[in-house]
Amino acid sequence: MSTDRPTSENRLERVLAFMVAGSVGLSVLCIFAVLIATAAGAGAGDGFSRGVWPVVFFIPVVGLPLGFLLLVVLLIVNAVRRSREARTGS
Repeated sequence: MSTDRPTSENRLERVLAFMVAGSVGLSVLCIFAVLIATAAGAGAGDGFSRGVWPVVFFIPVVGLPLGFLLLVVLLIVNAVRRSREARTGS
Protein backbone atom coordinates (compact mmCIF):
# COMPACT_ATOMS: atom_id res chain seq x y z
CA MET A 1 0.00 0.00 0.00
CA SER A 2 1.40 3.38 -1.05
CA THR A 3 1.64 5.96 1.74
CA ASP A 4 1.93 9.05 -0.51
CA ARG A 5 -1.58 9.16 -1.91
CA PRO A 6 -3.60 8.56 1.31
CA THR A 7 -1.44 11.09 3.12
CA SER A 8 -2.24 13.82 0.61
CA GLU A 9 -5.93 12.94 0.64
CA ASN A 10 -5.97 12.90 4.43
CA ARG A 11 -4.15 16.23 4.41
CA LEU A 12 -6.84 17.73 2.17
CA GLU A 13 -9.56 16.46 4.49
CA ARG A 14 -7.69 17.80 7.52
CA VAL A 15 -7.21 21.22 5.91
CA LEU A 16 -10.89 21.38 4.96
CA ALA A 17 -11.92 20.38 8.48
CA PHE A 18 -9.75 23.10 10.04
CA MET A 19 -11.10 25.66 7.56
CA VAL A 20 -14.67 24.74 8.52
CA ALA A 21 -13.84 24.97 12.22
CA GLY A 22 -12.01 28.27 11.79
CA SER A 23 -14.71 29.88 9.69
CA VAL A 24 -17.60 28.82 11.89
CA GLY A 25 -15.64 29.42 15.11
CA LEU A 26 -14.67 32.97 14.14
CA SER A 27 -18.25 33.70 13.10
CA VAL A 28 -19.63 32.45 16.41
CA LEU A 29 -17.06 34.53 18.32
CA CYS A 30 -18.10 37.61 16.37
CA ILE A 31 -21.76 36.94 17.14
CA PHE A 32 -20.95 36.64 20.84
CA ALA A 33 -18.90 39.85 20.68
CA VAL A 34 -21.86 41.72 19.19
CA LEU A 35 -24.22 40.28 21.81
CA ILE A 36 -21.91 41.22 24.67
CA ALA A 37 -21.23 44.69 23.25
CA THR A 38 -24.95 45.30 22.78
CA ALA A 39 -25.62 44.29 26.38
CA ALA A 40 -22.80 46.59 27.52
CA GLY A 41 -24.29 49.51 25.59
CA ALA A 42 -21.64 49.89 22.90
CA GLY A 43 -24.25 50.33 20.19
CA ALA A 44 -25.91 53.35 21.77
CA GLY A 45 -25.75 56.48 19.65
CA ASP A 46 -24.81 54.58 16.46
CA GLY A 47 -21.65 53.22 18.07
CA PHE A 48 -21.59 50.11 15.88
CA SER A 49 -21.01 52.12 12.70
CA ARG A 50 -17.47 53.13 13.69
CA GLY A 51 -14.21 51.36 14.33
CA VAL A 52 -13.93 47.62 13.99
CA TRP A 53 -17.65 46.92 14.46
CA PRO A 54 -18.68 46.91 10.78
CA VAL A 55 -16.11 44.16 10.17
CA VAL A 56 -17.32 42.23 13.23
CA PHE A 57 -20.87 42.43 11.90
CA PHE A 58 -19.79 41.33 8.40
CA ILE A 59 -17.69 38.28 9.34
CA PRO A 60 -20.65 36.01 10.25
CA VAL A 61 -22.45 37.03 7.06
CA VAL A 62 -19.58 35.59 5.03
CA GLY A 63 -18.14 33.04 7.47
CA LEU A 64 -21.20 30.93 8.14
CA PRO A 65 -22.15 30.30 4.48
CA LEU A 66 -18.47 29.70 3.68
CA GLY A 67 -18.27 27.18 6.53
CA PHE A 68 -21.35 25.41 5.20
CA LEU A 69 -19.94 25.20 1.68
CA LEU A 70 -16.61 23.93 2.99
CA LEU A 71 -18.47 21.31 5.03
CA VAL A 72 -20.28 20.11 1.89
CA VAL A 73 -16.94 19.94 0.04
CA LEU A 74 -15.43 17.98 2.94
CA LEU A 75 -18.30 15.49 2.85
CA ILE A 76 -17.92 15.03 -0.92
CA VAL A 77 -14.15 14.53 -0.67
CA ASN A 78 -14.65 12.02 2.13
CA ALA A 79 -17.31 10.11 0.17
CA VAL A 80 -15.10 9.96 -2.94
CA ARG A 81 -12.16 8.68 -0.87
CA ARG A 82 -14.28 6.01 0.79
CA SER A 83 -15.73 4.83 -2.53
CA ARG A 84 -12.23 4.56 -4.01
CA GLU A 85 -11.06 2.59 -0.99
CA ALA A 86 -14.05 0.26 -1.25
CA ARG A 87 -13.49 -0.24 -4.97
CA THR A 88 -9.78 -1.09 -4.59
CA GLY A 89 -10.39 -3.29 -1.55
CA SER A 90 -7.68 -1.76 0.60
